Amino acid sequence: MTAIADQTGTAVTAALRTIDANLAAFGDRYPGDTTENGRYSPRPANTGWTTSFWPGMLWLAHDLTGDDTYRKAAAAHVRGFTDRIDRGVDLDTHDLGFLYTLSCVTAWRRGRDPEAKRAALAAADHLLSRVLPSAGIIQAWGDLADPRQQGRTIVDSLMNTPLLFWASRTTGDPRYAAAARRHTAQLRDHILRPDDTTYHTFYWDPATGEPLRGETEQGSADESCWARGQAWGIYGFTLNHQYTGDPTLLAAAVRCADYFLAHLPADGVAHWDLIFSKDPATGEERDSSAAAIAVNGLLELAAAVPNRADRYRAEAGRILRSLIDGYSTLTRPDSNALLLHGVYDKPKDVGVDEGNLWGDYFYLEALTRATRPGWTHPW
Repeated sequence: MTAIADQTGTAVTAALRTIDANLAAFGDRYPGDTTENGRYSPRPANTGWTTSFWPGMLWLAHDLTGDDTYRKAAAAHVRGFTDRIDRGVDLDTHDLGFLYTLSCVTAWRRGRDPEAKRAALAAADHLLSRVLPSAGIIQAWGDLADPRQQGRTIVDSLMNTPLLFWASRTTGDPRYAAAARRHTAQLRDHILRPDDTTYHTFYWDPATGEPLRGETEQGSADESCWARGQAWGIYGFTLNHQYTGDPTLLAAAVRCADYFLAHLPADGVAHWDLIFSKDPATGEERDSSAAAIAVNGLLELAAAVPNRADRYRAEAGRILRSLIDGYSTLTRPDSNALLLHGVYDKPKDVGVDEGNLWGDYFYLEALTRATRPGWTHPW
């Protein structure tokens, strides 16, 4: 990581400058999912799946600087997330793992805030309520009384299971970890294809639990390889291996990583779907957020596979340097995003070639890894 760290000082300074400006502008509110014309606007309430990436960035800023201003600002967001779980606001989603790991589990670990612990455990209970017993999968989003929402999960869910593992470790109740293990095994067996690509979504029969079909919501086609999903696979399978020790999950992470790396353009920043690496002249947009997620996944994975470690660290460094040089706020000081040129949902024309909160968070996480040796991730 030393070679990467040598290149990141200016990037960290620029990122912190943007965070300071956003902290002054947003206060206790949350930026939108994505920028519009390069700038975030405040959202009216703590809704959606991305709000926790903002306090997550504040915790990272505290790790980078030791400045108590960031710690206090991050901890203050616990109130908004306890209110959300207590009032049942927009909870019909597997992304409770994203939402409550960064906002409340981190606050509990750092400051033993009892309200943060209570809210995170309540979120874990709600996540358990989304398990489909016949298939053992955590259902993705929507009202489960609606048949159209039943039996579906998505590759992103690999990043949501850490909340369940934390809940088992915290309470001693094995149900949470058992649900996470079964869910991850189903994704290993069905969402990861034999050619090492991933489906975005996969469906099981709600009654019998029989696996049915893979589809996409945000990729180019059902059988293509959505770049952000493949990056979730790298990081998510690695994290689940850390919790379980299951060697098949480590193998799944390696498969995702090797395919991702083999399908990158010259600068290492993926097109929004890896299918476009076959013909980069198409002019399809890059997804900087997929690249940032992959950097963290590769660095975490490297520690578990000594025979590939040098390659994964070198590739992670190459991608991170490219993000700094060509995709970060250094290239556009008028933006209030940390990372530019992301794609949220190209098929629906949402957040195309814009900044997005998860891209900002994982970019800052990568910078933290590069500049703070021994740093421990929040997942």
